[in-house]
Amino acid sequence: MPLDFDDFFEAAARSPLASFVPAVADLLQSDARASHGKTAEWDMTLASLPRCHTRAYSPGPVIQIGSPGEIPDASMVAALRNLMPWRKGPWSFFGVEVDAEWRSDLKWARLQPHITPLAGRSVLDVGCGNGYYLLRMLAEGADFVLGVDPTLLYLYQFRLARNFLPDLPAFALPLKAEQLPSFAAFDTVFSMGVLYHRRDPMAHLAELAGFLHPGGELVLETLVVPGNAETVLEPPDRYAQMANVWHIPSATTLQTWLEHGGFDQVRVVDVTKTTPQEQRRTEWMTFQSLEDFLDPTNTNLTVEGLPAPTRAIVIARKATGVIRD
Repeated sequence: MPLDFDDFFEAAARSPLASFVPAVADLLQSDARASHGKTAEWDMTLASLPRCHTRAYSPGPVIQIGSPGEIPDASMVAALRNLMPWRKGPWSFFGVEVDAEWRSDLKWARLQPHITPLAGRSVLDVGCGNGYYLLRMLAEGADFVLGVDPTLLYLYQFRLARNFLPDLPAFALPLKAEQLPSFAAFDTVFSMGVLYHRRDPMAHLAELAGFLHPGGELVLETLVVPGNAETVLEPPDRYAQMANVWHIPSATTLQTWLEHGGFDQVRVVDVTKTTPQEQRRTEWMTFQSLEDFLDPTNTNLTVEGLPAPTRAIVIARKATGVIRD
């Protein structure tokens, strides 16, 4: 069952994205799947799944899909293991518990009380991963939820979930934010764990503003470091073993970036140090994780001697007036 996007196009034609469907279709024509050597194996994994449209669905904190015994455990475990590693979760598929690397429910619990209620809203999640948050957003009452992420494995993991819940108005596309046209069609846009991976953070903020209606809400989650309004850490090499971390601002600097990037009513609602209770190695993600990235003698530092990962959640409104220079 190779990935196709017919379900998205049918739903998008009835959504705020209707006028942008041709542009998105052109982007998907390039078939980004061809760039990964495991595409055929992942296609076979999806094709092996039984056609079971379950009514048993509970979207959080553990996203539970299906009831034990609806399908054989062995086939479900095999499919889930073929799509390892699982980075975001937790999930439960027909009684098979997938304890992902990240306890994504903890981040959702930190941000959910502060956002504008999602009921009736159109939502975009930039860097959506395997769709855990897409289903949490939908459970909050969102009308239409779209995620974009260039990592194909995550798209296959999300498609595995949608195989059993085909009628949910939540979709994920194998695209980067910078590939998308400025939709200006969403009520809420999420960008979580993306900003520090962009060489030009202001360009990313401009993209996010371009996806929102005037007055729409941005929910931004990113790494921050201690400091004042001028503090920005630019790692000389790696940061917590990541090679593609370019700029980590202080929370105050981040507010300033947003205010100069087309947003107002900017507020930092949470700053939390990442701990091994939230990010860790599990049987579903067996590679290195947070404990391997910290200085073993001082967990306030990374192995490179930089401030250990701390993440902030900032909420802002797309400005409706004049943007400051």
